[in-house]
Amino acid sequence: MSPAADGQRLLIGGAWAEPDGGHYAVTDPATEERVGWAPEASRDQVLAACAAAREAFGPWSRTPPEERAAVLARAADVIAGRFAPYAELAQAESGATTGTARAMQVGVGLARFRRYARAEPAEWPIPPQINEAGPMGRAAVMGALAVRQPVGVVTCITSYNNPWANPAGKIAPALAMGNTVVVKPAPQDPLSVYRMAEALEAAGAPPGVVNVVCGQSPSVGEAAVESADVDMVSFTGSTAVGQRIAETCGRGMKRQLMELGGKGAALVLDDADLASAVAGIGTTFSFYSGQICTAPTRVLAQRGVYDRLVEQLAAYAARLKVGDPREPDTVVGPVISAAHRDRVESYVELGRKEGAVVVTGGERPPYERGFYVAPTLLADCTNDMRVAREEIFGPVVVVVPFDDEDEGVALANDSDYGLIDYVWSGDVARAFRVARRLRAGGVGVNTVGRNMEAPFGGFKKSGVGRDVGSYALHAYSEVQAVVWPG
Repeated sequence: MSPAADGQRLLIGGAWAEPDGGHYAVTDPATEERVGWAPEASRDQVLAACAAAREAFGPWSRTPPEERAAVLARAADVIAGRFAPYAELAQAESGATTGTARAMQVGVGLARFRRYARAEPAEWPIPPQINEAGPMGRAAVMGALAVRQPVGVVTCITSYNNPWANPAGKIAPALAMGNTVVVKPAPQDPLSVYRMAEALEAAGAPPGVVNVVCGQSPSVGEAAVESADVDMVSFTGSTAVGQRIAETCGRGMKRQLMELGGKGAALVLDDADLASAVAGIGTTFSFYSGQICTAPTRVLAQRGVYDRLVEQLAAYAARLKVGDPREPDTVVGPVISAAHRDRVESYVELGRKEGAVVVTGGERPPYERGFYVAPTLLADCTNDMRVAREEIFGPVVVVVPFDDEDEGVALANDSDYGLIDYVWSGDVARAFRVARRLRAGGVGVNTVGRNMEAPFGGFKKSGVGRDVGSYALHAYSEVQAVVWPG
């Protein structure tokens, strides 16, 4: 186990190592108090972690899939047994409300370990083909088999908004496929990821199969991407950082899985159930305090319902309690840091300057401590405003009016992003027709819910590749064709 009384240690090659760069404080966004001390890895330590993962890859990739799945199942049992303290730590690090920390952070992380503890077939037959002019000069019936093989060493770089579900969604399927991992968690809330590593260690993951390094310096992530021992990078974060990682991966021909930014369009058509639309769009204010790439932050409202929708969204936002996430009636907790609060507030002020109307919010909540942002609604926006085009990543919703269906679709698609869009309509056939015209990796029809077996990923600058469910097993594998004469 990793002693953490004097500061968290790094996990490198099965050993818990003191960080060369010392420690830095992890801060509770709600109280501004210190949660613990996180390690600052040196570049050499990151490269050592990658080398350890490379050494462990051969034996782990040859371990029967059922045995790898059993390790994940035992890790899930460890997580379940420590559920309450893990949720408390996640809440303290991320500022999530109690319900979110328990259900959507540790709960989803646990579910993902259990999901990938179910071994799935790694090979499938391909229909035989008659080869009438083969290289041997005579016709032959050729059989074929497609085999899923592990990629190798995977660097997993995770986001701060969910220190459990996001890392688990990378680590569990990567390990299930026989890869080894080097995990670089977000610097704001890395301690939960070390608890995940402890659970895997207790479950019997061999040394070097899981390595965790972190730090505030960009050099930590850079080393984990650049290492010659790394075959693939799985990254969740901003598009700007993803582009830099992709450039490095391109030079080394490394595989990549990128889940990047979003500016989800929510088309509310004139026949929509407004109560349902308001409840769905309102999750932008409450779910992670808007710090989520899948949020419906850009509302496109048909003019027949525009005024009523703005009025109802404003009333909804005004009712939400902002405050201590540990209080049972709190709906909107803090954002991750003072710097991020300043960034979100600067966007609200920018919206004012661009001509948007601040219908509700826009003022800092009156708390002495904590990085709080009031749920904010900006109306009378146009799609060329920066607040309508750029990812704010906070509890801010912008509303843009449109006239007809074609204009709504054009506005939705007029974006650099294409992660998840949404459509609300009382006519399901109409909603599905509109959904098929949207350039986004996912579309919610009359819902913001997710199906955890459906492929997840984005079009355009929202990412590369798909994961979740069986798609993650494909993402963390290469497909090999084995061919023979029948």
